[in-house]
Amino acid sequence: MATLFRTILLVSIFLMTAAAAPAAQKVKSLCEISYPSDSRIPWSCRKLTWKDTPQGLFGASWRDVLRFNRMDRRHFLGGVSIKVPKNLAQVKNFNPMPLTYPAAAKEPKCILVDQTEMFLGVYEYGKLRFSSPIALGIEGMMVPNGTFRVDAADRRHQSNLYPVEEIGRPYPMHYGLRFWVDKSKDEEPSYWIHGRDLPGYPASHGCIGLYDEEMQYDYYRKHDRKVNGKNYHELTRPFLEDAKALYVWAVDQRSDPGKFHKVKSGPLVVITGRPPHTPKK
Repeated sequence: MATLFRTILLVSIFLMTAAAAPAAQKVKSLCEISYPSDSRIPWSCRKLTWKDTPQGLFGASWRDVLRFNRMDRRHFLGGVSIKVPKNLAQVKNFNPMPLTYPAAAKEPKCILVDQTEMFLGVYEYGKLRFSSPIALGIEGMMVPNGTFRVDAADRRHQSNLYPVEEIGRPYPMHYGLRFWVDKSKDEEPSYWIHGRDLPGYPASHGCIGLYDEEMQYDYYRKHDRKVNGKNYHELTRPFLEDAKALYVWAVDQRSDPGKFHKVKSGPLVVITGRPPHTPKK
């Protein structure tokens, strides 16, 4: 019971700190954010209209273009400028992560987070299995570089203090994988990899976020229709569910209780680089 209370207290303290932190600044042009992988793929900048949808503009390549921009469908909005590859074939299954990671050749499971690329790679004995775009911490709340290990998981994790925008529901951190508790600080903040919104730029309060359109469909569809008169983000199945895919890969599903639990010998987590420069509004 004492251990459970301490775990809840640590999470609550972290989320209380996050709630008091400055909100992420919205970026209108993803074209101004540069990644090392941009140099190998020619692209042009396009300002979206409210009539545009990923499927309507890019057909079967819509997922690839979203990955290239590190964004989800909910943030594909009128007035936002995105990078459009001149040859869509060049971003098929877009992945800027290395196909092998020799430093983890002896690790059964390793998660490599490249903050400079805003991408995450999943490795088994040093070989890439899949990758995903991510959201990172805003300036002043970035996740630290270093080597960690997943030590806890929670399929339906959520904040008990921090609400979602104007909706009022507790902030979801579904498919959560905890990889570090910073015991050097009095409040001992904890860091997680979990599902969330991906706007295409650093937006979190320290955690690492992956696609979770199932959560977005549940949390936002009524609100978005009420505010905008339609379901403008076009969340239709199949959903983008990288957070779920990572969770299923990382956690033994045979023993997963579906709630917060400790994980023994979880995947190695390596954090490298620094987030790209985000233009001022």
